[in-house]
Amino acid sequence: MDMRRQYFGTDGIRGRAGYFPITPDFALHLAHVVGRMLHRNEERPTVLIGKDTRISGHMLESALVSGFNSSGVDVVLLGPLPTPGVAYLTRAQRASLGVVISASHNPFADNGIKFFSAAGSKLPDEWELAVEAALDEPPVWVDSANLGKARRLDDAAGRYIEFCKSTFSNDLTLKGLRIVVDAAHGAAYQIAPKVFHELGADVVAIGCAPDGLNINQDVGATHPEALIAAVRAHQADYGVALDGDADRLVMVDATGRLFNGDELLYLLARERMARDELVPGVVGTLMTNMAIERALRAQGVKMERAKVGDRYVLEELVRHGWVLGGEGSGHLLVLDKHTTGDGIVSALQVLQACARSGHSMAELLEGVDLFPQVLLNVRLQPGQDWRSNQRLQAETVAVQSELAEMGRVLIRASGTEPLLRVMVEASDAVQASACAQRLAEAARVRA
Repeated sequence: MDMRRQYFGTDGIRGRAGYFPITPDFALHLAHVVGRMLHRNEERPTVLIGKDTRISGHMLESALVSGFNSSGVDVVLLGPLPTPGVAYLTRAQRASLGVVISASHNPFADNGIKFFSAAGSKLPDEWELAVEAALDEPPVWVDSANLGKARRLDDAAGRYIEFCKSTFSNDLTLKGLRIVVDAAHGAAYQIAPKVFHELGADVVAIGCAPDGLNINQDVGATHPEALIAAVRAHQADYGVALDGDADRLVMVDATGRLFNGDELLYLLARERMARDELVPGVVGTLMTNMAIERALRAQGVKMERAKVGDRYVLEELVRHGWVLGGEGSGHLLVLDKHTTGDGIVSALQVLQACARSGHSMAELLEGVDLFPQVLLNVRLQPGQDWRSNQRLQAETVAVQSELAEMGRVLIRASGTEPLLRVMVEASDAVQASACAQRLAEAARVRA
């Protein structure tokens, strides 16, 4: 299905700002088309628009507003707000649709446009395909009397702050804790420090001074070195780093140890089980570390693997009726708290788990050592069919039987460039590296 989508990738439409499709004329046309689609189901649709701190956000925002208004759709502007904040307000305001202008963890020169349904969840592939088909149709401007209007929502940030705080238990507090909060100079720069401060923490804010050009630059979840250094310098108890649109996180403890999404997912599952809460299963991805799967299995919890991408994790959770899912990159889903991945809410869940149990993050992960993962990229020649490579097939079978229960192999084509990604995971790092090299050699052979 992904192959058929021309503009939409795994997380909306993304690219370099000022280059097609991230241009004002395309944004205008896109909003017009989406607005017309909304009109099929309701008389007077309303759309919410939020953005991150990239300089190109202003340009895209005004183009989207014009596009929606021209199709007779009202727009409510939220200003800079985390992606999950837009999802929450779309639901709370009973809006028809939420739009986020962000390229998440990408560099500042990129930008993107993604959509949330009225329920505050990502829209399915079918909807995206319908939008793409409609882009080929000529615009139909509504007459003046039916044009849409635009207004600002007062205190969008304050409403979302209160929502984040409501996901943390009322009988617990963060008093007495010093927490470093890194918002990656992104959408949560005003919001994240306030949430932790209002719950009682002594907050040290870094990465909270955006200038339109510095989003994700040497700070945030993609550059955790800044967080580790600040936790040590300020002798903090915890560090929380978000990415540019604040839907993912990594955390650090007082020793400076970094915890990734896989570890945090396990920690949340384990703490719930310790409170006798039923955790029938969790959803990871093809990349989730095997040590996590084994540790969950040992406690009688199933783990399903979805394709890489939080939308696929969500689909799998909904299918099973489960609550917890996530990716190693720090996209965590806690569906009894929010409909979408939310870095602030997930961090509060981890802090709550530590406060309730009286255990540190390291203690909750005792005995769970991540398997070394070796990832090699093999450049594919034009027209090279890696699936029919017999040598690669034979080598894959040989490696898998050698690793047996103590490791696994994953070979997949990159969704974005002509690369084959070869991943070997094993309890022994030397073995993992040797096996990955063997597979990469076999992959280079032209079938």
